[in-house]
Amino acid sequence: MKLKRTLAWVLTLVLLLGSVCFAFAADVGGTKPSKALTDDDFLSAKGSKLVNRRGETVVLKGVNLGAWMIWEDWLCPYEQATDHYDVLQTLTDRFGEEKAYELMNTYMDNFITENDFDRIADMGFNCVRVPFWFRNFYYDDNGRKILDANGDWDFSRLDWVVTECGKRGLYVIPDMHGAVGYQSDAPHSGKGSSVGLFDKTEQGERYRELTDELWTAIASRYNGNPAVAMYDLLNEPMCDVDATEVRRRINNESIYTRLYKTVRAVDADHLISVECIWTAAATPHKLYKGWKNVVYQVHFYQNSNFIFNLFVWLTRLYYLNTPLLMGEFYPHKKTTWDNCFSTMNKAGYNWMLWTYKATGHMMWSGDWCLLGSKDGFERARVQTDSFEEIARKWGACQRTENGYQDSGHYERDVKAYL
Repeated sequence: MKLKRTLAWVLTLVLLLGSVCFAFAADVGGTKPSKALTDDDFLSAKGSKLVNRRGETVVLKGVNLGAWMIWEDWLCPYEQATDHYDVLQTLTDRFGEEKAYELMNTYMDNFITENDFDRIADMGFNCVRVPFWFRNFYYDDNGRKILDANGDWDFSRLDWVVTECGKRGLYVIPDMHGAVGYQSDAPHSGKGSSVGLFDKTEQGERYRELTDELWTAIASRYNGNPAVAMYDLLNEPMCDVDATEVRRRINNESIYTRLYKTVRAVDADHLISVECIWTAAATPHKLYKGWKNVVYQVHFYQNSNFIFNLFVWLTRLYYLNTPLLMGEFYPHKKTTWDNCFSTMNKAGYNWMLWTYKATGHMMWSGDWCLLGSKDGFERARVQTDSFEEIARKWGACQRTENGYQDSGHYERDVKAYL
């Protein structure tokens, strides 16, 4: 009881400070972009807000396109594999590299289409966060590039997202969910229990060089493009790693310092997102790094309204005068939609729901998506299904208009806050 009373006093103090320090956050609606984004919609940081070149405040309110370019078994229609790496390796062993990527592309071609961007824009969202991993651009972790028909490094899918979203007034946040060498032990980096990005070895340095190479290519490609809101350098680094908090912070300090310099070498203007995730102090602070035009990002899952509010306001106080993004969240169990949205609005957060749609076995009952199916989806057995059967299960049936159902959260819980 004493601990609860102490925490209650702490939260009260935080909220009182927040009401004084962040009265500016009452204007949380921001300006919605025009139908198509133009150079005037290019975003930058101004104090704790995002502003376009017209000087208007823009609050990003969007959805993640999870389960699309990088997969997890609880989100995606496959089984007999532990993670995306395992899926790709199994398909390659069975059908060869070219056919394995053909199947992966079949899924991605159908899971998100132009129809989805129309829906997202019509709902009133103004941004999508796009998780990807290095195997969308490299065949392996040795840097063998995936090339297009002209022999150039193939960025066609990412180009398509940026172009189609920009036409509809949607900003895009490219999110490196899985770096070369993997930045966490979590399967959502592409391969579970495989963190190697931080290793102080020759191989670890090679991973970092290739991650630099990929971000250099992306930042060079979209330099000046107003449809790209920011670059999300690494998703949840050091997540699920058995490490002390000191080691975690040292590793995050070194990799973010490196990647910040990598991007700034080719793109001086775009926002850069740095993910502190579960604790605000887990990443380098811009004040002593001298970083410009940065957005700090946190994620939050499965806890109480009290803890959510405490987390939101303490992070806001720690990163005073800096734009904040709740890059992943979904009210679940003890948290409520109204509390999450109202608290973030008062604290001046931008936010991205996790996730727009999903086909996994927990998606409906688990309350994790806006679109899913009460009856579930056929799951491809990657070890035993034929090539044709996998292609069917990952084909047209994955299109939103072919069997996906509205979970009800949009109309009931989300719409009023857009």
